[in-house]
Amino acid sequence: QVRLQESGGGSVQPGGSLRLSCSVSGDAANRKCMGWYRQVEGRRREGVATLGTDGSLAYADPVKGRFTISQDTAKTTLYLQMNDLKTWDSAMYYCAAAPITDGYCYLPTYDRMEYWGKGTRVTVSS
Repeated sequence: QVRLQESGGGSVQPGGSLRLSCSVSGDAANRKCMGWYRQVEGRRREGVATLGTDGSLAYADPVKGRFTISQDTAKTTLYLQMNDLKTWDSAMYYCAAAPITDGYCYLPTYDRMEYWGKGTRVTVSS
């Protein structure tokens, strides 16, 4: 079992920054692939960034160069640093985990991620 709890969402103006955090606990084998996903009401949940235990990174094209995923050395907290936020970044952001092996943790579709937090809302508006 894996438990995930997001924090750090909020409201910000376009061009601003936010850092999301996800507290992680539970069986390490079930969280080899960690990631951030987002969802706008009425649309499919989409991958934003993922991080594998081998250090592999993947970013969705709309966030490349603006967002950075990282993890503390103890692997108890997952972060998403979001810079130069755009209005279309507004969404509910979810932390997710799955026992996907190294080499395959490259923005898996949401249905392949097995564990989810409850989400934190990000609103970007002027």
